[in-house]
Amino acid sequence: MQGKQLRQLEAELWRAADQLRANSKLTASEYSMPVLGLIFLRHAYNRFQKVKIDVEKDLPVHPQRGRRPVTKKDFEERNAMFLPEKAQFDYLVALPESADIGEAIDNAMKLIEEEYDSLKGVLPKNFSVFSKDLLRELLRIFNKEVLQHAEGDLFGKIYEYFLNKFAMTGAQEGGEFFTPMSLVQTIVNVIEPDHGIVFDPACGSAGMFVQTGYFIENEGMKPAEKVTFYGQEKTELNTKLAKMNMAVHGLEGNIQQGNTFYEDKHNLVGRCDFVMANPPFNVDGVDKAKDVVKKDPRLMLDGKVCLPKNDNANYLWILYFYNYLKPTGRAGFVMASSASDAGHSEKEIRAKLVRTGAVDVMMAIGNNFFYTRSLPCTLWFFDRAKEQDAERKDKVLMLDARKIYRKVTSTINDFSPEQLQNLICIVNLYRGNAQKFKTTVNSYLQKAADLARETEKVTSDLQKQLQEILKTLSNFSLKQDSQVLGIDRIIPEWNELQDEAKSIYELQTQLIETVNKNNGNQFLEEITAQTKALRKPQDKLIKQLLDAISTATKEYQLNKNKEWKELGLKEQLDQLKNLQQQLSGNPDEEEPGLLHDTEYFYKQARWLTNRFPDGVYTDVEGLCKVVTIKEIEAKDWSLSPGRYVGVDTTTDDDIDYEERLREIHVELQSLNEEAIQLVQTIMNNFKELGI
Repeated sequence: MQGKQLRQLEAELWRAADQLRANSKLTASEYSMPVLGLIFLRHAYNRFQKVKIDVEKDLPVHPQRGRRPVTKKDFEERNAMFLPEKAQFDYLVALPESADIGEAIDNAMKLIEEEYDSLKGVLPKNFSVFSKDLLRELLRIFNKEVLQHAEGDLFGKIYEYFLNKFAMTGAQEGGEFFTPMSLVQTIVNVIEPDHGIVFDPACGSAGMFVQTGYFIENEGMKPAEKVTFYGQEKTELNTKLAKMNMAVHGLEGNIQQGNTFYEDKHNLVGRCDFVMANPPFNVDGVDKAKDVVKKDPRLMLDGKVCLPKNDNANYLWILYFYNYLKPTGRAGFVMASSASDAGHSEKEIRAKLVRTGAVDVMMAIGNNFFYTRSLPCTLWFFDRAKEQDAERKDKVLMLDARKIYRKVTSTINDFSPEQLQNLICIVNLYRGNAQKFKTTVNSYLQKAADLARETEKVTSDLQKQLQEILKTLSNFSLKQDSQVLGIDRIIPEWNELQDEAKSIYELQTQLIETVNKNNGNQFLEEITAQTKALRKPQDKLIKQLLDAISTATKEYQLNKNKEWKELGLKEQLDQLKNLQQQLSGNPDEEEPGLLHDTEYFYKQARWLTNRFPDGVYTDVEGLCKVVTIKEIEAKDWSLSPGRYVGVDTTTDDDIDYEERLREIHVELQSLNEEAIQLVQTIMNNFKELGI
């Protein structure tokens, strides 16, 4: 699903869900759980259906008894929830008008809780307070075809959207439980949590655990066999969200409610293989006079408790993450950028941490990655195995990713999958793992080559279609010459257009020939240049052609001409536009097209190989630098990557101005959508006030 479609779906779902608030006396925090409960149920049912098909396909067929029924165990083995019949979404949607739909949904939630001990008392069961009509409408909206076939990533984005909206309407405090998927994926891919105890002491909605599950599955392993999840969360509501999110993804874990500043529910100091978290930034008011804080073993450093003197909890969290780790453990967490340069007692703690050798990677992230915060942040990574490695102990990778992002809306950025892979490649090169780099570059080149071959076929088809249309028009023009004065102007500036078509034909032919002779990707650079050269003039020609035909049709009233109507030109033009969209994309759907994608994947490979031509790590101005502890000390113990990597003064030949124009378009479109929503909100408020 493309960005525009997703935004439209999110907005529609939110409007439907917001009816619960508008038509009830519930507060935002009270109606948020029923809505999230329905998203949970929809997601669980989608996963249930998909796994059910896979299970039934693999079941042996007995000659007499036939295929055995699927069981709960079959689903658990595939990390999916088993849903009793009356807890399945289709069952609820199909209930007759006379049924008490609120009671039915409540019962569905109870049935699921009976199947899974981890969900007992977690799922919302207050749907009976809403009207039947309202609930049926909500079920209808959540039963849209696009949601019937949606899987994990889409629901993750929808969850993300709703959690943000509830945060903004007062359902949560500051949205601290939510971490953008891009940052979660970055943390998971850097620390590689594939065994042992995985802990998040500020787990929110358990996004870290879900992405860890995906990471392990992508490695061909089962999460339940490799890791044990432990989580702690401050609020009851967020704790429930975490349990729901894990259950729907087929994950098991021990999630406890507790204030991490004063409670350590799992007693995991020194026991964790991996720690990951997005703790709330810049929290003040922690009572450091309490014995539980003054004597907290999670705050130990250099044999004593290290309490920062200022009223800011950032370094409490940083010390927690360090002390939870085993001597071989890794940690990755999000932190306010200000923490990297904080002075006084915080600087002293930071210096001690650096001297341990555990600080592994520091990654600066740009603005607008969070829904509820526009400020930049920094990702910190610890690797305590470095402390015992004489060669690695003195090294820290500074990685400035502030200029690396993809614009989603006017206010939201993220990493594209390729941008994320490129960053992970840099980390792996720093660690001496060149294989990841080679694999990634080769995958880009292979993708570009595959797309080039597909481009060749579609380009050839478009070429033929274009020629056929021009031939059709030319023949028609000749036949009508004696009857219609000036019919040679059926296409304005006919000769010029014919010349342009000839030029485009030559470009198309060159591309087709180059792709056909491509061997081992050796012509990919030439192909990339040719696709770039072809995009604009080809689209211009087709637009001119379509506009000319439209003008001529009106000018000569050709729709009344029997021979014109018998040409079947509409079908030919529809096919031409379809082929053009395959090549150049569909701007309405924000789909880039084959010409762009071929160029894009080749450029991703070139982005990596231009910076690391020998396939080994090297410092890159403005991007990354490996520094020593002495260098960090010389910078007053700063851990801000920007202070080390410098500024890139080279000219980037890979700047994609079309991509920048696309970003501007996304911004304008997003602002327009927000303006429309704002006007609608104001009108609704006026109605409620009787104005």
